[in-house]
Amino acid sequence: MFVTTKTIARATALLALAGALLLPATRAAAAPEKVLRYAFPVAETGFDPAQLNDLYSRIITANIFNALYGYDYLARPAKVRPVLADGMPEISPDFRTFTVRMRKGIYFADDPAFGGKRREVTAADIVYSYKRIMDPASKSPLVSGLEEEKILGLAELRKKAQAGDAKFDYDSEIEGMRALDRYTVQFKLGEARPRFLFTLADPGIMGAVAREVVEKYGDAIMEHPVGTGPFMLKEWRRSSKITLVRNPGYRDEFYDAQPAPGDAAAQAIYAKLKGRKLPMIDRVEISIIDDPQPRWLSFLNGEYDMIERLPENFATHAIPNNKLAPNLAKLGIQMERVPLSDIRMIYFSMLNPVVGGYTPEKVALRRAVGLAMSGEQEARLAMRGQAMVAQGFVMPNTSSFDPDYRSEMGTYDVAKAKALLDMFGYTDKDGDGWRELPDGKPLVLVYDTLSAADYRERDEVMKKNLDAIGIKLELRIGKWPEQLRNSRAGKLMMWGYGLSASSPDSAGVLALGYSGSFGQQNHSRFKNDKFDELYRKQAVMPDGPERDRVIREAGRIMTAYMPIKVRVHRIGTDMMQPWLVGYKRHPNAREFWQYVDIDTDKLPKKK
Repeated sequence: MFVTTKTIARATALLALAGALLLPATRAAAAPEKVLRYAFPVAETGFDPAQLNDLYSRIITANIFNALYGYDYLARPAKVRPVLADGMPEISPDFRTFTVRMRKGIYFADDPAFGGKRREVTAADIVYSYKRIMDPASKSPLVSGLEEEKILGLAELRKKAQAGDAKFDYDSEIEGMRALDRYTVQFKLGEARPRFLFTLADPGIMGAVAREVVEKYGDAIMEHPVGTGPFMLKEWRRSSKITLVRNPGYRDEFYDAQPAPGDAAAQAIYAKLKGRKLPMIDRVEISIIDDPQPRWLSFLNGEYDMIERLPENFATHAIPNNKLAPNLAKLGIQMERVPLSDIRMIYFSMLNPVVGGYTPEKVALRRAVGLAMSGEQEARLAMRGQAMVAQGFVMPNTSSFDPDYRSEMGTYDVAKAKALLDMFGYTDKDGDGWRELPDGKPLVLVYDTLSAADYRERDEVMKKNLDAIGIKLELRIGKWPEQLRNSRAGKLMMWGYGLSASSPDSAGVLALGYSGSFGQQNHSRFKNDKFDELYRKQAVMPDGPERDRVIREAGRIMTAYMPIKVRVHRIGTDMMQPWLVGYKRHPNAREFWQYVDIDTDKLPKKK
């Protein structure tokens, strides 16, 4: 075979053209993957929205699923915005009918459950997702919360399924929740619900799920979340590591926000990221590290891009006088310190024979224990100033919070605690230095806790407080997911945990004492008719001073009976590596991953 000069020249030209065409693709392939890495201090429980009640699992699901509404990432105070909805809802003047029109062309992530076809989310999916919470088979901890919204016909549908062996009838249409057409869902409520919009704005638990997915995976649904959100679950090593990747079929969404005019930090973020296609990162890797020291050291070593809530143990070194330490500032580390919309508390099981009950001597015991616990010592010593004493249940950054309010909940009074115990017969009858029950039996409080260092320091403060009044405290170490299950089942005497506000409304926290939420939000199983009346009353009231007074009165009842001792509101100091761009803590929203970027030019060079 002979090759001519003309043939060689032509081949050379074709190769050059092919190289030019391939060059952009080669460059794109060489672009480093943007990965967000950080750690949770507590293990997850799973990823089915209907079955969740813990913060860390809900962070995952909030980034996989979408609700009808969400929150503007930068707006302060918090502002609701449409997500799956096409605009804000039409709300009747009596706050009993909410009509939502949905956006067209939004699809669930690809999954075998859809048989190879793209699956659009519709109004019927919203109806199905809400019904799932009420299905007894879901064993949802969210039932009482949804029941309180008084969606017409929904509670009755659940009662029918609870009768005998009947299955929940998903195909039965109810007046209170209907798909008027493919893209319009309407809610009708039995009572006024001025804040129902907040219920529609929590993707972590109210995100849209597809019936085909639930039916395909059955009891394994906690392992197979399929949503319309920006991320998909890639790998799950239970209580160890969770990996999520960008949803390749995610719709075109672009960074948009309304930061407050006076918020310079938010304004700067918006100026930098406005108009960027979301999500900006490709992958999220979450480790579970319950001990604060390795979590902190991993961040310092650059293994993690951020640390949410700097462990209190390291506050004096990392943020002396609440300012970023010079050595960290030199590394380009950033920080944000804000009061959190949360409470840390201890509950007493009202069914427990030692600490429960409503008789005067039982109330006196709980109040004495509450008076003996120093929120100030916990905040100052164990938490290194990263908290403030809580005076009640209402959380900072919520609508009814009053920073000047004071109550016995925030009072530390050892003399009064001892006097109460003496008055009601809790004395040291055998001379061993510890008080006994009025009938002479041992008085031992059993408190379930974790082994992590930050828990140990808080528990040490509590034990010293109770030692000072002659009450013996036994600490029982366990794992958080198991403790949560046992708590819901009413098996614990005392347990401590935190609660974060999922909306700007103050009253959600009162579900901790509402009898309709036994075994769900109400872990203590407290029951008081007057409290329940006030709880129901505030739900139908518009925001304002009158409602604030009702909420405060309900809180006073809880303070008087003390089924829960609220200890502190945390102050969160989040720290970010110099290559993490755009992070700003939102008081309610959990779905921040899509709003942050990784500046790969600033990443440490691999040796």
